Amino acid sequence: MNEQAEICELPPEEEVAPRRNLDRSEPGQMIRLDITGMTCTSCAATVTRALEAVPGVIAADVNAATDRADVKVAEGVAPEALVKAVEETGYGARLHHGLSQKEPQTETSVLGGLDWNSLVFIGAALLSLPLLAQMFSVWLGLGFHLSPWTEWVLATPIQFIAGARYYKGAWKALQHGSGNMDVLVALGTSAAYFYSLYLIFKLGAQGASGHLYFEASAIVITLVLLGKLLEQRAKRSASAAIRALMELRPETARVIRDGKTLELPIDQVVKGDVVLVRPGERIAVDGEVIEGHSQADESLLTGESLPVAKQPGDPVTGGSINGTGRLKIRATRVGEDATLAKIIQLVENAQSGKAPVQKLVDKVSAVFVPTVMGIAALALIGWLLAGAGFEQALVAAVSVLVIACPCALGLATPTAIVTGTGVAARAGILIKDVEALERAHAVDTVIFDKTGTLTEGQPKVLQVLGFEGNEAVLARIAGVQAASEHPLAQAVVEYAQNRGVAPKEVNQFESVTGAGVRGVVDGHSLVIGNRDFLERNGIDPSVWTAQALQLESQGKTVIFVAEDDRALGIMAIADPLRETAPMAVARLKAMGIEPRLLSGDAPQVVEAVAKQVGIAHYRGGVKPEEKSQWVQELLDQGRRVAMVGDGINDAPALALADVGIAMGSGTDVAMETAGITLMRPDPRLVPAALDVAKATWRKIWQNLFWAFIYNVIGLPLAAFGLLSPAFAGAAMAMSSVSVVTSSLLLKRWSVK
Repeated sequence: MNEQAEICELPPEEEVAPRRNLDRSEPGQMIRLDITGMTCTSCAATVTRALEAVPGVIAADVNAATDRADVKVAEGVAPEALVKAVEETGYGARLHHGLSQKEPQTETSVLGGLDWNSLVFIGAALLSLPLLAQMFSVWLGLGFHLSPWTEWVLATPIQFIAGARYYKGAWKALQHGSGNMDVLVALGTSAAYFYSLYLIFKLGAQGASGHLYFEASAIVITLVLLGKLLEQRAKRSASAAIRALMELRPETARVIRDGKTLELPIDQVVKGDVVLVRPGERIAVDGEVIEGHSQADESLLTGESLPVAKQPGDPVTGGSINGTGRLKIRATRVGEDATLAKIIQLVENAQSGKAPVQKLVDKVSAVFVPTVMGIAALALIGWLLAGAGFEQALVAAVSVLVIACPCALGLATPTAIVTGTGVAARAGILIKDVEALERAHAVDTVIFDKTGTLTEGQPKVLQVLGFEGNEAVLARIAGVQAASEHPLAQAVVEYAQNRGVAPKEVNQFESVTGAGVRGVVDGHSLVIGNRDFLERNGIDPSVWTAQALQLESQGKTVIFVAEDDRALGIMAIADPLRETAPMAVARLKAMGIEPRLLSGDAPQVVEAVAKQVGIAHYRGGVKPEEKSQWVQELLDQGRRVAMVGDGINDAPALALADVGIAMGSGTDVAMETAGITLMRPDPRLVPAALDVAKATWRKIWQNLFWAFIYNVIGLPLAAFGLLSPAFAGAAMAMSSVSVVTSSLLLKRWSVK
């Protein structure tokens, strides 16, 4: 693909409708809170409204799946004001402490490692067993009956002790003019319980026998408690990835200061400290090895299963596990600047965000409880008008109340997002936010940058023509290149150093992005770069053109060297292809995604690399600003584009593409700009990232489908009297559990 890209103006920034997702790039301070006491998405909506009513709050997002609130506030808003607002709604709140809060605990163990909710459920289950046995006995015609007063004795503690949380939750909701699952459970079970008690006092124990619904209220509460326990366990399993990352951070570090080895809290380690790491210990900080040889297990950070060799000069990442060697490390990044902190922040941001489809779910949830109460009232009145007795009408109304489940709708999206982003993080794929996840699932075109992406990014000088063996010239060339951070320049410096040639001091250095460098060394003016760069500097490179074309046809990059306005020669540099690059391209094609390649390298070099990996559409000689133009061309064609890069020059294209994918070995600028960051430089993670996005998005829609279908089918069945309250309660309890369990199936996903 050799046609020149047309220069396209970027489209004006689109106006978008207000949404509840927080824009973390907007001015303001972000405060994260841990919320306790929420039982469903309606609770989350109540907390959201309370937070948004606090003066100075710009926007708030409350996630029922992670029990967290992200609040964007103006300067000067105290976290205490937010906590107070939440507590006034009847829920609990505390400031989220991130890395220092390694294992958030929402329940307190009180007996044998069991929390209070588990003990309450066990008690309710034991009291419910005789009532359940009676219910089955009636169905099977076995004749086993409890006395009405025995039923009352068994049901009362369940109703008012085990069910106290639902009365409290319902009261909180009604106080704030909202409805939630607690309202439905409290109303439905109370109707069954008090109607049964009424019958005992009206008809007497003997007359009421066989007409009571104590077992319905008791079994519904018990099953809902069971459902909530299973749901909480599943939600914790879904968020296991973030907890595993938090567990990677050691509490202390062994720091050498003033010749003494001190064991300090990790928060007291500062940049520049020398940290001692013994064999088998977890590395406490990001840093550079200054002494020792070992291997580091980085699997939980990067997904790389094999240990990585470490020696002086190599970087290490906090959270990885040291092997058999003893290392001294100079800390380069600490606290919130550390890689692990940034990973956790990215994963938390992705997991706490809301998908656009969640806006529809929130609207449905906002009217769900009032609608269900209306359906229950209609069922009651309809049965009475049809000539049924009050008992039959009440049973239908109670069944409607207890089968309705706003939780399944509320959990369908966030649990899938939490699980999908978590399993991606374990594989070394960091998804920045929900918007990136949404866009990634629809990508049909992937543009690869070449250097550092499909290639190793560590080029080597393979051949020198024109000044080979001339160490004086090589020292001057290396002096100019040493001032540049370009990989090709570093390859030249390394080539000189390997021959014992030290770079000379350069003056008047100037770098022209995408073209070359120039400078003055020992009074000699040097120009180093591509053909065009020499010509723009008034130097004729034609004497070396034939040799350059031949080398470029072999996939080698050629740089021209001129000194004192005369072309001295050329240097052939090759950047080895990553071993997994052809596999990554083949996988993309198998997924129906078109791979493309562009690079600032010579067209012949890019063509050679494209043929090696199997890419049919490619372009070489692309200037940095032209990368964005090529992305825009494809966007204008209606394509959904992902851009993969690792350098500063790639940042504009990464930002413009539907999805920017940054290789973890690249620059911080690329990683900050990209929506997805790959924690290890393996091209196979590109199709893997798109695949996990597709899998997560499919799961969201599967969950929403079943959650809607459950309510659409269950509510009419209950209203028409086809479901008993106990069965309706069981179905309601299992609906949210099934949605969360369905999301957990994403944990089986792996990189192919």
